[in-house]
Amino acid sequence: MTTISRRSFLRYCTASAAVLGLDPLRLGLLNDAMANPSAPSVIWLHGSSCTGCSVSLLNRITATGDTIAQVLVNDINLIFHATLMASAGDPAVAELLRVRKSGNFVLVCEGGVPTAFGGRCCITYGFGGGEITYMQAVQELAAKAAAIVCAGTCASFGGIPRSGSNPTGVVSVRELTGRPTINISGCPANPDWMVWAIVQLLTGTPVTLDANGRPVDLYAKDLAGAAAPELIHDKCPRNPALTGAPLAAGFGEDGHCLELLGCRGPHTRARCEACWNGVPGQGTWCIGVNAPCHGCTEPGFPGPQPFYEPFSG
Repeated sequence: MTTISRRSFLRYCTASAAVLGLDPLRLGLLNDAMANPSAPSVIWLHGSSCTGCSVSLLNRITATGDTIAQVLVNDINLIFHATLMASAGDPAVAELLRVRKSGNFVLVCEGGVPTAFGGRCCITYGFGGGEITYMQAVQELAAKAAAIVCAGTCASFGGIPRSGSNPTGVVSVRELTGRPTINISGCPANPDWMVWAIVQLLTGTPVTLDANGRPVDLYAKDLAGAAAPELIHDKCPRNPALTGAPLAAGFGEDGHCLELLGCRGPHTRARCEACWNGVPGQGTWCIGVNAPCHGCTEPGFPGPQPFYEPFSG
């Protein structure tokens, strides 16, 4: 079992309060929640994915120098995470099963769910000599979970594992279980958004979702909580209509609009420009480093259309 330090998690969230939208009242609520020994545990499963959302989360560092690794080791009651936990095999799964029986846990799913071949394209753990598929584990745990968070586009909508002919029959967690999910889409998921979702659940704060199950506060508002243009293009510093920037004919043209080179910003709803890795308004998002938006937060990502060609929607 891996246990995460409550004190470190609170310090981590305090350092990221502006990014996470935490006012003093909700910081106090978070403090109370973390001090509660009966606070929900977290079970994190991996399915068809590259584990990039976990890597993205682990790369997050606050202004105080606290890393998410310290949080996951010292503050949150993280019961199961195949990449991070110290234990393995039957002892690790036995603890998962104990918590599943209690029902006092948040289920985090990373990766799409293969359904072909009885789900046997993806084995998530073994127990008592048997193998448990990701499909089976998600179904059993989702039925008991207090809430379900989908980390990344693969779990939220199917993502890259679902693209093309989809021979393994990948579906989203919501499609499989029929239960509501908080979809933190992105490839990878923004680490600030992942922490935000967990904080809302721990403090009992209602989360308003859009038609695709994504939190409105993360995908359609600015850092102050005010309504903002939903499309990346409508708030892009390279938008010709806003700044007069010319259209780029090739890559490496600083400040030029990349729409003709396949940028999907005109079709993508997200607020990636607001913050990545705790750095608001800086060049840490795709467009800020001279790359086009690939629309990774959208249900249709990656889509049948090639990248780097003008996107028709």
